[in-house]
Amino acid sequence: MPQSLSEQMKVETDIITLSRFILEEQQKHAPKATGELTLLLNSLQFAFKFIAHNIRRAELVNLIGISGTANVTGDVQKKLDVIGDEIFINAMKSSGNVKVLVSEEQEDLIVFEGGGRYAVCTDPIDGSSNIDAGVSVGTIFGIYRLKDDLTGSIRDVLRKGTEMVAAGYTMYGASAHLMITTGRGVSGFTLDTQLGEFILTLPNLKIPHSRGIYSVNEGNSHYWPEYTKKYIEDLKKPQESLGGKPYSARYIGSMVADIHRTLLYGGIFAYPADSKLKNGKLRILYECFPMAMLMEQAGGAAINDKGERILDILPKGIHDKSGIWLGSKGEIDRYKEYIP
Repeated sequence: MPQSLSEQMKVETDIITLSRFILEEQQKHAPKATGELTLLLNSLQFAFKFIAHNIRRAELVNLIGISGTANVTGDVQKKLDVIGDEIFINAMKSSGNVKVLVSEEQEDLIVFEGGGRYAVCTDPIDGSSNIDAGVSVGTIFGIYRLKDDLTGSIRDVLRKGTEMVAAGYTMYGASAHLMITTGRGVSGFTLDTQLGEFILTLPNLKIPHSRGIYSVNEGNSHYWPEYTKKYIEDLKKPQESLGGKPYSARYIGSMVADIHRTLLYGGIFAYPADSKLKNGKLRILYECFPMAMLMEQAGGAAINDKGERILDILPKGIHDKSGIWLGSKGEIDRYKEYIP
C-alpha cells in the first residue's frame, strides 16, 4: 500500500498540545466541571511562553544583571526576576479565574478583583542567580481552589499541600519543559517554538524506585547535623547494589533543573535545614509543596528532615521555609533509616 505524503515526510500530524490535553482530561475525569481550572491552566501556559521568550532574548536586551532591589526573602532581584513577576501577575489578573496570588517576589499576597475561584502560589523565576552562566531556570507553581468565602484572604493559601488541585514547573533551558499534575499522575510537555505550543512528550511519567544519584549542596555540610553527614558519607562508599560503585553526585544549584533530572532519572534531591538555616532555605508554598506533589504523583516521595511528609505541613506564613528531601521512594526510605 503506497505511503501517504505525511508518512513519506515522517511528520506526526496527531500531536497532543497542552490545551488539547487539558480539555480531554476535563472531559474524561470531570465532565460536569465549570471549566474554570482549564481556563486558568491555559492562562498559565501563556505566562510560561512569555517568560521563555524573554529568557531567550535576555542577553540581547540586557535583562541579565542586578535590578537594584531585593525581594522579601532577602534575595537580590535580577532584572529578569522583576519582569517574570510582572508577567505572572498580569497573566493571573487577566485570566479572571484567580482571586489570590502569592509570589516569592512580593512581600504580601495579592488579591484581585472579580470572581476568581483559585489561589496561585509561584516562584516566577527560580534559580535566577545562575542565569548569567546559562544554567536552566524555571517557574514553579501550585494551585488551590478557594474555600467557600470567595473574598480572597491569606486563609486560602495557608493550607496543607494535600489541598492543592494542581502543581508543576516550567524549566527554561535549551527547550522549555513543562511538568504538570492535577492529581492524576505527571505529564511532561515541551514547547515547540515554531508552533508556539507545548507538546506532550512525557505522558504518565514515573520516577524509578531507586537510583544511585544524590543531589545536595555539600558546601553546607559543616552546618549539617551528624546523621545527615553520616548519610551522605555512606553514599560515597562502594555499594553492593551498584556493583561496587558509590552513588554519583549531581548538583546544579537550580532547584527546577535538579528536580527535573531527578524526576527523569531517579535518585534523591535534598536541601536540608542546618545550624545556619534552622528552618531550611526553600519556601514551602511555592517551592516545596509543588515539587512534593509532582514527586508523589510520579511515584516518589517528599519529606522534611524529621521524616514527615512535606504535603502534610501547615504553613503559618506565606514565605515559610522547610528542609526537604525528595525523589525516588527507595532513596527516601533509605534516608529515613538515618533519622534519629
